[in-house]
This record gives sequence, C-alpha cells and structure tokens, in this order.
Amino acid sequence: HYPLRRQRQMCIRDRSYTAKLLKSGTGTIAQKVGEEAVETIIEAVSGRQKQLVNESVDLLYHLMVLWVDSDIKLQNVWDEIDRRASKSGIEEKANRGEKKL
Repeated sequence: HYPLRRQRQMCIRDRSYTAKLLKSGTGTIAQKVGEEAVETIIEAVSGRQKQLVNESVDLLYHLMVLWVDSDIKLQNVWDEIDRRASKSGIEEKANRGEKKL
C-alpha cells in the first residue's frame, strides 16, 4: 500500500474528478461535503430511499476526499469509532463538553 500522501500525489497528477477536487483545496472540498450533507438530509426528510442512498454515497465520497486532503487515515476514523463505542453517547458527548439533547 502507498502511504496516504503518495496516493494523494498520484491522484493530483490524474485528470479525474477526485484530482480536480484535491487541486481545488480544502475549502472547496469542505463546501462539497456540506452541500452533499444538505442533499442527504433533504432526501431523508422526503422519505425517498433510493435518492437517500445515492446522496449518502456522494456524501461519503466527498468526506473521504476531505480526509485524504487533510491526511487523515481511515484507520484513525475507525479507531475513534471503536473508542466511542465503549461509552454511552451521553457520556462521550459530556467528555467533549457538548450540550446534551
């Protein structure tokens, strides 16, 4: 496996949509994540399951591009999920100083 940085460098040389996103910078990538999140929410609220699946894929794709841009490894995300799974959601949020629902 190539290190994440190497994969990113290889992708930037490419003419793919992913390469164009990475070249556009973090702000543009983050904006796309936000747009896809809103579209995902709209489909969920509308009850359109097929469109919700499609928008969810778009959201996850753009989020993964953001992770690559930010040099975040997927394993770090999984490790954090595992860490949080050992606590209740209320306890975990309290430890981060977030408001309770």
